[in-house]
Amino acid sequence: MRKLALGAAAVVAASLVTVPATQAMAAPDLASLVTAKDTTKHLDAFAEIAKYNGGNRSAGSPGYDISVKYVVSQLKKAGFTPKTQAFPFDFYRQTGKGALEQTAPGQVSYKEGTEYNTMEYSVAGDVTASVTAVDVPAPGDAGSSGCEEADFAGFPAGNIALIQRGTCNLIVKSENAKKAGASAVVMYNRPDVEGPITGATQGTPAGLPVMSITHAIGRQLIPLAQAGTLKLRVKSETLNERRTTHNVIAETKHGRADNVVLLGAHLDSVPAGAGINDNATGSAAILAVAQKVNKLGKKNIKNKVRFAWWGAEEINLVGSTYYVENLSEADRAKIALNLNFDMLGSPNGVRAVYDGDDSSGAGTNPPAGSGAIEAVIKGYFAKRKLPTVESEFNGRSDYGPFIEHGIPAGGIDTGAEGIKTPEEAKLFGGTAGQPYDPCYHAACDGLKNVNYKLLDTNVDGVAFATQTFAKSTLPVNGEARRRAALKAAAAPKSTTDVHGHSLR
Repeated sequence: MRKLALGAAAVVAASLVTVPATQAMAAPDLASLVTAKDTTKHLDAFAEIAKYNGGNRSAGSPGYDISVKYVVSQLKKAGFTPKTQAFPFDFYRQTGKGALEQTAPGQVSYKEGTEYNTMEYSVAGDVTASVTAVDVPAPGDAGSSGCEEADFAGFPAGNIALIQRGTCNLIVKSENAKKAGASAVVMYNRPDVEGPITGATQGTPAGLPVMSITHAIGRQLIPLAQAGTLKLRVKSETLNERRTTHNVIAETKHGRADNVVLLGAHLDSVPAGAGINDNATGSAAILAVAQKVNKLGKKNIKNKVRFAWWGAEEINLVGSTYYVENLSEADRAKIALNLNFDMLGSPNGVRAVYDGDDSSGAGTNPPAGSGAIEAVIKGYFAKRKLPTVESEFNGRSDYGPFIEHGIPAGGIDTGAEGIKTPEEAKLFGGTAGQPYDPCYHAACDGLKNVNYKLLDTNVDGVAFATQTFAKSTLPVNGEARRRAALKAAAAPKSTTDVHGHSLR
């Protein structure tokens, strides 16, 4: 997944948000109907699929295709009529370790995996050239290195660009470098993240070899590049080609078709591993909820609930973007809200709720109604005396295409490569100073890489939010239950307002 940066402040929701009266009598309780076993059996299945299909479930692989078949089969058994949506994407595979070496002023061979990675969608190539450091941020700052074409003013054609990760999409940096005449890109990580850039997704072919390195190595190389003495060898061994993969979509028979509650989770892993925390946990959670949602009955499903398992999320949200952009404007308007669940059981995780009201001041300007989704989810956990923190609402998961079209969104995650703070360790346990998920985008993201207790409580939150909004989306988009709307429609209509002014 393209991961969310968790808010630095760990804030426990102080009180339960008032739930609209239209929801108060909801029964039976979906959170009680969905058991831990319902979720873990799906995790076991996804792990087994990966085990016998190359060790992963990445888009375009047999492991992903069989994961699609598994979800479809489980949905049919639960009474759904699922559909698969085909879409094209840029397939990528690393065919060898490649190499990253300093050839001047010293001789250094860097270690693959711990000191450098080949970034996804790097093209194959073997380049040895001088290095130019681009728009170097101050030490400790994220900066916006390489995000603007102007950052490359005076860049010597044929040189390798040394760029820091941060602010804009990775592919933007690489594309700007290519336009400036760079022969390759070496991207060093942000100062707040250990190791090279994991997953290292750019989303589309970069057009030149691209490597990632640790922040520490990057800072070591900057003065050498600025002195004009640094030369690097960048060798990328990769395959890029166009392929087709699928989303899986299913929805309840009951409920308003013009006020849809859409739950989504990405089904694909990265090529490095099975992707059990990222994101079999989210996929399993919404599948378990789908299998029990019809037990709520027609009277409690006033709005259709649509479930979506997205393909190629790890390639830059390709599946969810394709889905949203290929809906008509009228059909997009029928989606009341999007709930997204991406990594629900990080082993050193937190319980993070998307910051839909931007109370952290990140300036993300969420669509109206997103804050209400956050409040409902936080309120549920507060009632159970379970702490929450806020997750920055920056569009780096499959809700991104929805909020780009003004559709309210919300969800839960438990953290990726970010570092747990001491305040968060006090709230949730675990180890401060360590990643939320030490196996993020790595081969070790298997069944042992899941905090099952944290997952279980988060699945309860998924179920609660589903049931709440299936009954009414009034706090989000002003749409109450149809019964309330019909009652209002039957009431005598006044043709003047309280001041006697005509309403016609």
